[in-house]
Amino acid sequence: MVAVEANGSKPPLLGMRCIWGLVGRENELHMADDFLDKAAAGGAAFVLAGAPGIGKTALLHAVEAVASAAGRRIVQVVGAEFETDIGFSGLNQVLSPLLSDISVLASVHQEALRVGLGFGDGPRPDWLLVSNATVALLRHAASIQLLLVIIDDAQWLDRASATVLGFAARRVVPRVGFLWAGRPDPGGVIERSGLPTHMLGPVSDDAAAALLDLCSPPLALRVRQRLIVEAEGNPLALIELPTALSAPQLAATEALPSPLPITARLQALFEGRIKTLPRATQRLLLLAALDGAGELQVLQAAADGPELLEDLEPAEQDHLIVVDDVNRLVNFRHPLIRSSVVELSTACERRQAHRALASAVLDQPDRHAWHLAGATFETNEQVAALLDQVGQRMFCRGDLAGAATASTRAASLSPVPLDQARRLTEAAQHAAKLGELRTVSQLLAVVGQTDPGFAGSLGGASLAASLLIGGDGDVSIAHQLLVEALQSHPDPQNAEDDTLVEALHTLSWICALGGKAELWKPFSEMVSRLTPRAPVYLLLAHTVLADPARATATSLAHLDRALSRSGSETDLTSIVRISRSARFVDRLYLCRERLSRFVREPVDAGIIEANALRDLCLDDFFTGQWDESEQLARGLSSAEGQESRLLGCHARYILALLAAVRGDDNSNQALCDELTSWAALRTALSIQYTALHARALAAIGRGDFDQAYQWAAAISPPGKFATSVGEALFVCIDLVEAAVRTNRLDEAKAHIAAMREEGIAALSPRLALLVAGAAALAAPDDLATELFEHALAPPGTDRWPFDRARVQLAYGEHLRRIRSMSCSRLQLAAALDVFQRLGAQPWARRTANELRATGQVRPANQRLEPPSLTPQEETIAKLAATGLTNKQIAQQLYLSHRTIQNHLHRIFPKLGITSRAALRDALTYDKTRP
Repeated sequence: MVAVEANGSKPPLLGMRCIWGLVGRENELHMADDFLDKAAAGGAAFVLAGAPGIGKTALLHAVEAVASAAGRRIVQVVGAEFETDIGFSGLNQVLSPLLSDISVLASVHQEALRVGLGFGDGPRPDWLLVSNATVALLRHAASIQLLLVIIDDAQWLDRASATVLGFAARRVVPRVGFLWAGRPDPGGVIERSGLPTHMLGPVSDDAAAALLDLCSPPLALRVRQRLIVEAEGNPLALIELPTALSAPQLAATEALPSPLPITARLQALFEGRIKTLPRATQRLLLLAALDGAGELQVLQAAADGPELLEDLEPAEQDHLIVVDDVNRLVNFRHPLIRSSVVELSTACERRQAHRALASAVLDQPDRHAWHLAGATFETNEQVAALLDQVGQRMFCRGDLAGAATASTRAASLSPVPLDQARRLTEAAQHAAKLGELRTVSQLLAVVGQTDPGFAGSLGGASLAASLLIGGDGDVSIAHQLLVEALQSHPDPQNAEDDTLVEALHTLSWICALGGKAELWKPFSEMVSRLTPRAPVYLLLAHTVLADPARATATSLAHLDRALSRSGSETDLTSIVRISRSARFVDRLYLCRERLSRFVREPVDAGIIEANALRDLCLDDFFTGQWDESEQLARGLSSAEGQESRLLGCHARYILALLAAVRGDDNSNQALCDELTSWAALRTALSIQYTALHARALAAIGRGDFDQAYQWAAAISPPGKFATSVGEALFVCIDLVEAAVRTNRLDEAKAHIAAMREEGIAALSPRLALLVAGAAALAAPDDLATELFEHALAPPGTDRWPFDRARVQLAYGEHLRRIRSMSCSRLQLAAALDVFQRLGAQPWARRTANELRATGQVRPANQRLEPPSLTPQEETIAKLAATGLTNKQIAQQLYLSHRTIQNHLHRIFPKLGITSRAALRDALTYDKTRP
């Protein structure tokens, strides 16, 4: 930019992002920045083209604001459709502010402009003469002050003005910038201008979500997603669509119509073009809009007329639709056109169209039911029952959002209050599985008004318990509420009672969160009594998840079979519920392929998807896929705050573990503090245990073994594996190593004896490795070598590289102590290679120190320093080293401050530092690397 701040830097154009249209427009802002620089240096011209509502005017406003702040003179014109036939009307607006200096021009140019613009009489001037006069006046104005000519809605410039201004722009007048914006129009003003043109496309889904968060009231997740899909990246649509919805629709307590309603502002974009179409064409467009699929065969049956393609032709010629002859489909060019067609119709026309479409799709039950619902304006049990069946089919297909919508619409058509309450309850249950707790709460309020006895029912208690846990509720209160409802249920042993089974699953979730053995007792008793047979995920929760340290060979074999069968399982909910029992006994890899579907494919599954991501994160961590683990964890973290605060705890736990192994103590402490605070308010002991696990691991990494011992022992004391505390398995070797290194040998031996007594090694190969490694750590030197060899001998332990490398490090340390230097180097070198590859800097430094103590000289090709930074990380690190804040760095690099923070989280461990203050020295050292 021309304007320069006092420190010599350019003012960030991104500072204008408060304008709604600039969300997601970083690329265009860069282009605008370059344009203004070129215009200041020698003149430039640039055209922004794009569909209505795409954000062209907002970008013009942003550039205008920056240019004005930089001291440029700005002249502008907005094309008007009703002035397209008035010659030189646009040129008049551009030049009027400059005409006070017309006397400096040659007399022939003065005369041409006065006559051409209608300020004087005389022979009509030649367009070339007017063009040259315009260039001369613009050049004079720019010699006094940098000039920016802005033309919006250029497609409506009159032809004479477009010709002259295009001529001037192509001449590249020094110190003059021409910035045009308009809709693409083949053969129109913009195409004829011949100026450099950038087509402004839709914003990304991420930017669309950010824009909704910025400008809309709180939205239910599936409503938010529907708006993103319907808007197709059009910023004006994203701003306007929520304002056309009612509060119940925004909260998903009332079904959204299809297509979505639009505001007058959106309707105006296409209203004129639609109203000029023949009536037959408008009727066909309404049928296509209400049907959605756009199948010509269905439209033909619904229209009951012979001239289908002929009637569609006017809309096709006006570029409102595309007729796909090959696939026999009609597609609207933008969802806003579809919505405009519906908005311009009457209620009677819509009802008749839905009725015609229902008759045309009798062979498709789901579409038939929805069209009947669209044609029904009063309560109707027959139609409500059909929608009930639609909801059940959607639920079986895993479409929870669709099932919730169908149940909500069925409830609105139910004439009997009890049926309405039942259907709203089903919608609330689907919404709970999606994680839409705000929607659940509002639906329950409606149900309570319709059926006062609902609050004391099992379904009501189950949903209320979910709300408590997902929000700010106490675990013990949620547990008591649900247990009492289960105990008073009329048929508490019926395994085919879906409400009972769902309530028991919710109870298992609460028990696991609470982390106390006594919470599991009523759950286990109820599951044991279920007949004819409890669902497999409830049985596994009872036999494995409730107390994983004491899982029997039989229950583990049952788990293995269930996980192996998950490869052909189509019910994603069951897969995720089964995987919960696999996490503490190292069997997540058996269902990893199915869980990965949630990453590879867009699945609208809410809490189910979040739990799948949680398990994938954990498996990635233990198997050494740390970058993948972090990526998934940050994706999981982004869901927090929208509906359930619990989702963020899963993400923070993984991120805290990653910070621990990478040596980022500041991040580890901050994340663990957040976990502890969240858990303490809700008596969620399992979350407290995750924080203790991450703290203990970080303390071992930095060599603070006394603190590591205190934290590991707080999960489960030495010599004991606390009942129902799965996290005790995660810290078994941490507790022993910390005890040995703080001369608590009796405690270490007691814990090893407990491992053997409980049979921890039989739970998984990873735990067998750790149990044997822990025994070797605490053994006398004459026995330790054999124990270490036993620990590392079984094949397949490299599946868990970090844990194996820890045992190799301890083995190498032992061998050095007994003066077996060559063998020590082999173990230490292998461990060092793994730690460096993973980025486990604290362990890499400790191993390197041990390796040097054996007399090993580092080979020239072996790096003991942190891995190199990527170019972007290096740029961010250098800026941070100068003292800039994350926000200031973000402005310079056109990124978000959250992105900068995420990069620094990765940079610190790579450089082996824990604070910004150490960046300068670390970067200087980095330059000295071979």
